[in-house]
Amino acid sequence: MLNLSVILEDSARECPDHTALVFGDVRVPYSVLDTLANQVANLLVSRGIGRGDTVALACPNLPYFPFVYYGILKAGATVVPLNVLLQSREIAYHLRDCGARALFCFEGTPELPLGERGHAGFREVIADGSPDAGNLFLLPATPFATESGMDGVQTLWSALDGMPGTFETVATSPEDTAVILYTSGTTGQPKGAELSHLNMLMNAIVSDQMFERAPQDVFLATLPLFHSFGQTVVMNVGLRRRAALVLVPRFEPETALRLMRDEGVTMFAGVPTMYWALLTTIHAGGAEVPVSLHTAVSGGASLPVEVLKDFDKTFSVPVLEGYGLSETSPVASFNQPGKVTKAGSIGTPVWGVEMKLIDPAWNDIDGDQPGEIAIRGHNVMKGYLGRPDATAEAIRGGWFRTGDIATRDADGYYYIVDRAKDMIIRGGFNVYPREIEEVLMTHEAVSLAAVVGVPHPSHGEEIKAFVIPRKGESVGEDELVAWCRENMASYKYPRLVEFRDSFPMTASGKILKRELH
Repeated sequence: MLNLSVILEDSARECPDHTALVFGDVRVPYSVLDTLANQVANLLVSRGIGRGDTVALACPNLPYFPFVYYGILKAGATVVPLNVLLQSREIAYHLRDCGARALFCFEGTPELPLGERGHAGFREVIADGSPDAGNLFLLPATPFATESGMDGVQTLWSALDGMPGTFETVATSPEDTAVILYTSGTTGQPKGAELSHLNMLMNAIVSDQMFERAPQDVFLATLPLFHSFGQTVVMNVGLRRRAALVLVPRFEPETALRLMRDEGVTMFAGVPTMYWALLTTIHAGGAEVPVSLHTAVSGGASLPVEVLKDFDKTFSVPVLEGYGLSETSPVASFNQPGKVTKAGSIGTPVWGVEMKLIDPAWNDIDGDQPGEIAIRGHNVMKGYLGRPDATAEAIRGGWFRTGDIATRDADGYYYIVDRAKDMIIRGGFNVYPREIEEVLMTHEAVSLAAVVGVPHPSHGEEIKAFVIPRKGESVGEDELVAWCRENMASYKYPRLVEFRDSFPMTASGKILKRELH
């Protein structure tokens, strides 16, 4: 038997009175968190839901998320976390695709009516025969509310009324699917990556061993917990080491910096745009630098070297870059303790994981030539749910091809060049946007840059740079293009520049380049 919920159960048994969750003035001890998860498990079993069934969870970073998540696992079922920005039609697609038997959905806010969208998507799928109409549970915005205001829909607290606080966790096997994480679906419909209990537990254990410990760790949970990075590196690692998770439903740099200071946060994990926002706020005089932070982890996208240097200088804390994907649970490589940290590198493969570079035909690439990263190890998914052809295309001989282009130095450190699909082909030359962005961000007037390819009648694609200017600095389009011409090869420099106040972002803080095209 192996069940991912052991992460919570072990901590609740050893440290029942330690604070597990912090949300505003609310402090939830490990014992209470485990009891609530047991009640959720009892609720699911009472509805005939158990091993082999899937249960969807649509919720931002609120106390609901962890106890529903582990409750689903305790019942032997599979958790399907949903992006909270999905519309009704998209929620219905995910519920159908994974065959969900139930949905736990946060009520939402006037600005983000998640409950209404979840309800509409759920009703659309009921006609297919599953899920059962009574298995939509509303997670109310008002704490402990028992009335939902939606016809025939129970709130979670109403459904949990009378459910026992003890539960014998279902004996799942290491290879049973614990979590299904849906890819973003930038090409075609989103696919569900099936991750086993072994995948997720091993990734949490290996990640935990890499991060420095404090006598009493406090993790800032700004990364969405429905995303693989936040789920493993923040929630599963944090609860495994009996840390307190400070839950932040929506990232705002001022709020994050205040919580770091007030709660004594020791560990922060974020995507590059979060680091950029924290630094921009501090440099604008909007907050003080917190002193308790000792570990900073970046992933999800390549961290610009200029941002990395600035953070190290400003916070006196080095940013440790790692790399992974939903399909790899997610951590695959990291700048690890005991090894040299190299700026701009995603480090070396973590324990038990292998990486190599391949060409489009799966042939190995040696030397310093760029190639596509392939990964093999305990972290690689079982496959894409219900898509054997897509699985066979992505996995061969246990190796998973990532779609990310990288180089490898003589010491075995990997450096992301770009996403294969983001590569620009201008006049027959391959141009990697990340390289252009790194150079642009060395300009004194550039705060953040995103580079894309746009159609061109003779070159095929032209290079366009979107730029957020640095506060108090100004530069014209022609001036910046001329500077780029002097600092980059003739086929690389952007001929087009557009200034923006902000960039479109995903819920996890990645720049949506497809919306910039």
